[in-house]
Formats: sequence, C-alpha cells, structure tokens
Amino acid sequence: MKKIYALFAFVCLFGSTDVSAQKTTRLLGGDLSMLPVYEQAGAVYRDYQGEEIELLPWLKTQDWNTVRVRLFVNPEYANEQHKDEGVCQDLPFVLSFARQIKKAGMKWMLDFHYSDTWADPGKQFIPHHWEGASARALADSVYVHTRNALITLREAGVAPDYIQVGNEITNGMLWPAGKIDPTKDKNWEVLSEMLRRGVSACREICPAARLIIHTEKAGNCQLTCSYYQRLEKFGVDYDIIGLSYYPMWHKSIPNLSHTLDSLTALFPQKPIMIVEAAAYYSHENDPWAKDPNKYGEFYPISVAGQTAFTHELVTMLNQHPQVTGLFWWFAEENAHQNDVCKGWLNRGLFDNKTGNALPSLHELRAFVR
Repeated sequence: MKKIYALFAFVCLFGSTDVSAQKTTRLLGGDLSMLPVYEQAGAVYRDYQGEEIELLPWLKTQDWNTVRVRLFVNPEYANEQHKDEGVCQDLPFVLSFARQIKKAGMKWMLDFHYSDTWADPGKQFIPHHWEGASARALADSVYVHTRNALITLREAGVAPDYIQVGNEITNGMLWPAGKIDPTKDKNWEVLSEMLRRGVSACREICPAARLIIHTEKAGNCQLTCSYYQRLEKFGVDYDIIGLSYYPMWHKSIPNLSHTLDSLTALFPQKPIMIVEAAAYYSHENDPWAKDPNKYGEFYPISVAGQTAFTHELVTMLNQHPQVTGLFWWFAEENAHQNDVCKGWLNRGLFDNKTGNALPSLHELRAFVR
C-alpha cells in the first residue's frame, strides 16, 4: 500500500503517467429515467430542425448506444417534493422501460439507489422497510433487494448490461450505518460489506454485467483517489470507476482531467465512465436558482454556454483513452406541452419551451467518433 500511496502523491503533484487503456467500444448515452412519464404526459420531442421525433430511435441515429435508468427501493414512501422532482422508478416501471430500451436496440445501465428517494451526496436515507435494522441486516437487505430485482429483470429477458451498486456514494450509503469519510478507514468495514453483498448478488444473477462503483467528487483528485484506494484495501470487487461531473459543483474541466490522470495511474486496469454530466442552458422557471447567472462561473447560463461546455468536455475526454463512457443526466427533460415537473432544471438536451434538440446533443457525438 505504501507504493500505491506514493504513486498517488506523485501523480497528484506532477500529472499523468504513461498508462493506456485496453481498446473498447465507448458508451454514449444518458440517464432517461423520466422518459416514460414524459411520453405518457404527451411531451413532444423534436430534432434540431423542429421535426417531431420518437426519442429513443432518434437518439440511436445520434450515436447513442446505452441508456441509464435508476431504481428506488419503494418510491411510494418518498415525500411529495421528491416525487414532483421525478422519484417514481420502482421495479415494474424499470422493467417496462428496459423492454422499451431493448426494443430500440440499445444497451442499458441499472442504477441502484438503495433508498426510497434520491441517494446523493447530501442524503442516503435508509428505505422505510429497512429502518431499525442493524448494519449486518442492512447488508443482507442490499443483497436480497439486488438479487430479487435482477432475477425479475433476467427472467423477463432484459438483464442490464451495466449495474451501479449505489448512487453517488463518496460518503457511503444507508446513513448513518454506512456513512464514511473517504479519507479515513473508520466504518469502511460496514460500507464495504454492504457493497460486497450488492456486488455478490450482481455476480450471481447477472454474471455478464459490468459493475460500477459511482462517486461524485471528480473535481477533488485527492478525495476521489483515496476513496477508490480504500475500495481496493477493503476488498470490494467491481469493474468500472463511475464519476459524476458537473462544472458548477466540481470545478473546471482541467480539475476533472487531473483526477482522470491520477485514477489512470493508480488503477490502470479499471475503465472510467462519466456516468453523470450536465450543464445549464437557462434558469427559466428554476426554483433553485433565482439569479439568472447562478452557476455561471465557468460557462454562461445559455445555450451557447452549455454547448461550449459539452465541446470542451468531450475534447478533454477524448485525450483519456481509459474513459469508456459518457452519460448526460436528465437528458430527456422537456416541459413542452406538458406539466410533468413543476420546476425546470434546464440542464437537459431539449429546450423546455419548444422540445427541440439542443446543440450540445450534437456535440456529444464526437465522443464515439
């Protein structure tokens, strides 16, 4: 371990080493977990010229090959605000959508939120039916829930191609039992057992699937690398490093590049995927951003700003052969002719007012070309 930490320190100070990834097909896509809801509500999607389209088949013509879908434990227990924000993906929902994705000829990634609602850096709530359980019982629940969900999907002929065991879990999951500091060993035995049990279920039921451990501090090289070093130290089995990257929270693109260089040096056999990325094109009808320039530190809050971000992100990622996947989060957001969401995030790839595809979607194609 001393050698590994020494290499980590060298890379964080001086940049990348000459480590190349194995050649592999790159994945391009997005988290489209709300698409069935939008389609049921009559949302109209249009191409760049304003012609109406059927979204999944059209995205395939834009070189998308994979769709990411989240799964909650029992989302009926989510609060009303979170439901309004898109928390509804239970197993029947995901099963139906997976069939739609496969029919479109695309692969799919299953994102386990081990919660009834959003699991992210600020919250990792224990599901309602798991409350009061010991840490050991929670690990067992992770195994049973993961196994049962995957059996259902496999038996329906739509086993996932990629599986995230947890969502944005830099600080652990199933708080407080599984909460950790990524720079310290304390409580890692608890978290690692939860992850090992989830991974075990995936390996048993979907042995062909590639497994992802997903964190969300990509702008912080030291913290991110420390986390994955501890996964190795505590014997957590997985295939792919998954990162979230949003410029408004994770600093500039060079910071991400630095983190990618460091991860590549430390884990040369691990592919890396950006499993969530997005940037704003507007703050219209945005209840979380009253200032029209909020989060505009690196890119203007405009269509042109979002396009510039996407172009620069893809250009940088194409200099990192170890990066094998890029996914846009909530790409399907589209308030045109529907009221699915009361507030708009304005970080999707379709204009909320017209339903037209935005230029950023076209920029993404360069990642796989």
